[in-house]
Amino acid sequence: MNSVSILRMGLWALVALLVGAVVALVFLYGQGGRNTAEGPFGTPFALVDQNGAAITEADLTGKPSAVFFGFTHCPEVCPTTLYELAGYQRQLKQEGKDLRVVFVTVDPERDTPEILKDYVEAIGADITAITGAPDEIAAMLRGWGVYSAKVGDGPDYSMDHTATTFLLDADGALAGTLAYGEKSDTARAKLDRLVGL
Repeated sequence: MNSVSILRMGLWALVALLVGAVVALVFLYGQGGRNTAEGPFGTPFALVDQNGAAITEADLTGKPSAVFFGFTHCPEVCPTTLYELAGYQRQLKQEGKDLRVVFVTVDPERDTPEILKDYVEAIGADITAITGAPDEIAAMLRGWGVYSAKVGDGPDYSMDHTATTFLLDADGALAGTLAYGEKSDTARAKLDRLVGL
């Protein structure tokens, strides 16, 4: 082999290594750096709910949960997702099954407990909303591998954020996810498996 062929093979090997490293990082951070077998997903947190009551990661155990991160000024993704989750929650309740729906704000500067209370009560009476100090919310987002970024300036800014719903089993371990816009029959099958665990 000539030196050009050896160089070409070396470059392809380097590309393969870099792609493998990127895939590994995406998997690890996309899963919050946690293995589902390790117990509760994410990292410990101490925040407040829409009633101003303290809430921690321990409150995400005891029954299955669907956890979604968003913000109250969201024009479409957040209200649509919460409306769908509230509908699934009602259906399951009618069947004697229990699902906790949790909405965590990525915009704690605007989403106070009072704002969150009005927002979630308009969608579903049994939704738990979570907010807190911006640095504490940021720490929770990092621990869950959730992306968020402020878009624009002034009071009408928006937030770009992960639109995945995290499904946790009764032990708080990650049991799956729902994608934004996932077909209702697929989503319901996932939730049936979750609450049947």
